[in-house]
Amino acid sequence: MKTSFRKLWYHPWLVAACNLTLVMLLYTFSRLFFYFVNRDFFSDISGTHLWELLSGGMRFDLTAILYLNSLYLILMLVPLRLRSNPKYITAAKWCYWIPNITGIVVNCADIVYFRFTDRRTTCRIFTEFQNDDNLMSIFLQSMAQYWYVTLFAIATIVTIILCTRKNTHTDDCRPKWLYYITETALFTLSIYFIVIGIRGGFGKYTRPITISNAMQYADRPNETAIVLNTPFSLMKSLENETYINPKYFPKEEELEAIFTPVHQPVQRLKGSEGSYPDEASSERQNCKNSSRNVVIFILESFSKEYIGFFNHDLDNGTYQGYTPFLDSLLQYSRSYPLSFASGRKSIDAMPSVLSGIPMLIEPYIVTPYSTNAISSIADCLNQEGYTTAFFHGAPNGSMGFQTYARSAGFQRYYGMDEYDGEDAFDGTWAIWDEEFLQYYARTMNTLHEPFCTAVFTASSHHPFRVPERYTDFFPKGTKPIHQCIGYSDNALREFFRRAKENTLFVFTADHTNQITHPEYTTAKGLFEVPLFFYLPDNSLAGSDMQPTSQTDIMPSVLAYLGYDKPFFAFGEDILTEEKSHPYAICYNHPVYQIFSDSLLLQFDGRQTTAVYNFKHDKMLQHNIESRTEETQFMETYLKAYIQQYISRMINNQLTAK
Repeated sequence: MKTSFRKLWYHPWLVAACNLTLVMLLYTFSRLFFYFVNRDFFSDISGTHLWELLSGGMRFDLTAILYLNSLYLILMLVPLRLRSNPKYITAAKWCYWIPNITGIVVNCADIVYFRFTDRRTTCRIFTEFQNDDNLMSIFLQSMAQYWYVTLFAIATIVTIILCTRKNTHTDDCRPKWLYYITETALFTLSIYFIVIGIRGGFGKYTRPITISNAMQYADRPNETAIVLNTPFSLMKSLENETYINPKYFPKEEELEAIFTPVHQPVQRLKGSEGSYPDEASSERQNCKNSSRNVVIFILESFSKEYIGFFNHDLDNGTYQGYTPFLDSLLQYSRSYPLSFASGRKSIDAMPSVLSGIPMLIEPYIVTPYSTNAISSIADCLNQEGYTTAFFHGAPNGSMGFQTYARSAGFQRYYGMDEYDGEDAFDGTWAIWDEEFLQYYARTMNTLHEPFCTAVFTASSHHPFRVPERYTDFFPKGTKPIHQCIGYSDNALREFFRRAKENTLFVFTADHTNQITHPEYTTAKGLFEVPLFFYLPDNSLAGSDMQPTSQTDIMPSVLAYLGYDKPFFAFGEDILTEEKSHPYAICYNHPVYQIFSDSLLLQFDGRQTTAVYNFKHDKMLQHNIESRTEETQFMETYLKAYIQQYISRMINNQLTAK
């Protein structure tokens, strides 16, 4: 009896089942650890809902683990007597260790990286960072800074190695015919259940499980990061098409009537009789503004939360923020308190700000359509005799910025290779902001006017350090990034000592970052960035509460300059006139979001999943599920926006031509 039990206990099928169960348990512990490390992003999850997220996540864990262990399972289950050979057993063990340890490493890495992206990592990350040669340095710094995650990963890996069961040599006395019949039947049955596990269920109408299925367990988009695991997200994003035309509107004329990204500025300015409402006045204004220089600041990680001007109500009215210089400019600027980033990563921002192309589903720069013909504010102003240039203090090629700038029509690119000054590399990412913004000012003052330039700052980035001379100079606040924001704000102050007067300055940020106040952890707050326009003569002073996004910058600048040719952009002019449809749109994986001046509507590609009145419900805790005329039109408008984006991306129609 003992001999029979021993043979069963060490049977390859049972050994494999025990080893997969071990990995399932470790993924669950990893999910719990992920939640506790990032719980400030999930401040209102109840114990019951957390259990729902954890149990739902096991479905995705099983799929990922079966994928990763497919070779191991074949070796363990294939009906061969060779399975008891010591060399065969060792080979099977390594086929178990290597993929599972890799899965644990990437899963643990996302415990940290999630704080910067608000989502699980997809395979697009390999394209995003393909031109960065300092990734190993950044990875090692992160391991040291987030030592507790590193220790957790090491402990998990050691557990796998020490607790792995292996089948040992046992004599199988069954006749050959009985052995192969029973083992083949067991193998066939196992394959059937493995396929079910990989698909995420069984049944005639069951489709293979995908990333979007995580929303059935989550109340909010960022909660899908708790449900999912990183190996699953990597594999599923690799096998799926980036874009599929949803065809909400079969007729092109119906789609165009609701939303079109092709702008006809002259027609828009005409009156009802086809003539300009004030032709002489319009002509004088265009003449006055057409010679202005344009400077666009894309500020790394400058969440709206960090700016005191936008947050007078925080901390019972005592909040100061970390940007005294920007606060002083905002008093005399056209500001938009309800403004949103298109995405959550730096790579999302450049096309949004400079080409009016938002991030939907995946960053444009890393999609298969990144070679499409596109236009930009630079491309349009090149035609008007402007000198155009883009500046970024990182190594040339970093994040694909140089490639994008060239495809977008910028005549010149200035990166670390072109930087002319003292050695001021921050040791991780780029030239320190103070030195690079001074270089930016010096170089810009040599350009032929009028010019249009854009700069992407870098110092307010992980690992959140400032130059040694400023170690105790700026308020450290409650998060590591806060003193970096103060440093970059001061670098902007120094820049403006050299700035030209005849210039329209545009300010926004690429995305949000470390959060202190709970209202900035919501599906709204995670996308709130500053957006404002400043003229040195203070003629633009004022505040506008219409919802805006980064994609509105290009149309607004072109309209202000009097640009009178058709152009392509998904945003609208917010500077010289009211938006025809006052909405802002962003993608909050895996749902689309559209904002009015009081409502947030979330749409999963098929139907509206939530509606929140953020004016009265700052924490977005009450899904009002309102089906009013307003929300119906918001959904219709969003559908048209999505279809225009995807169909034009697929068909290479991202210009006005």
